[in-house]
Amino acid sequence: MMPFEKRVVPFFHLFLIVIAIFVLVPFVWIIAAGFKTQISLLQGEIFFTPTLASFREVLFSRTTEFMDNTFNSLVVATASTIGICFVATLGGYAIERLGTSRLVVHALLGWAIVFHMVPPITLVAAWFPLYRELGLDNTYFGLALAHVAVHLPMALWLMANFVREVPVELEEAARIDGCSTPYLIWKVIVPLVAPGLAATAILTFIFSWNEFAVALNLTAKQTATIPVAIAKFAQGYEIKYGEMAATAALSLVPALAFLLFGQRYIVKGLTTGAVK
Repeated sequence: MMPFEKRVVPFFHLFLIVIAIFVLVPFVWIIAAGFKTQISLLQGEIFFTPTLASFREVLFSRTTEFMDNTFNSLVVATASTIGICFVATLGGYAIERLGTSRLVVHALLGWAIVFHMVPPITLVAAWFPLYRELGLDNTYFGLALAHVAVHLPMALWLMANFVREVPVELEEAARIDGCSTPYLIWKVIVPLVAPGLAATAILTFIFSWNEFAVALNLTAKQTATIPVAIAKFAQGYEIKYGEMAATAALSLVPALAFLLFGQRYIVKGLTTGAVK
């Protein structure tokens, strides 16, 4: 009689295929929609003649500002990722290595996870008048700062776990050799947690790239990011489905390229750090 494990394997593979189809279908649909005409989209045609009209409209027409929106997203996502990685590395080291009670550490990291689950839109109501008073609305710095606040808890939780995996003996040896704390972090801790730091950077970049609710409320035309630009294709009397799909498809390119480039760092970082 066939062992139970071998009988289960085909069903497990079937389950994985179903999940993969469920995840991939929206991507395939949105990319295919970018190659359809507006009439084809409204009629829900499955078989259609591909056209680049929507992509040409997005990339070359004066009615859209795709390149400006892409530049804004790159600036904000890059700045917030650098800020988050810097603060999360120092914070993770401080939490794990400065003699803080484990009860306090668990409570702090638990609160970080809870805070990360809070919808960002609930924070915007407080940020909006504050940003207006401080002149931070419609600025790269203000939006990057908001993204740091939203995504830092997750990064702090990850980096604290990565730092915990570093043997304390290495730090003790470095201190015997006369290393100061900043030098120790830069020369010992950062190289050892580099895979985890790379994984954290990639995840925070993608989260910041896709963030919509905060950007919608704290930006204007000059600093609008790609998710905001996609939403503005839906106006009161017209919804430009083709341009919306084409912009969404194009916006996937930088995030997917960054994800594919750093995929091995994500796997290595998550398997040697937080999940270990």
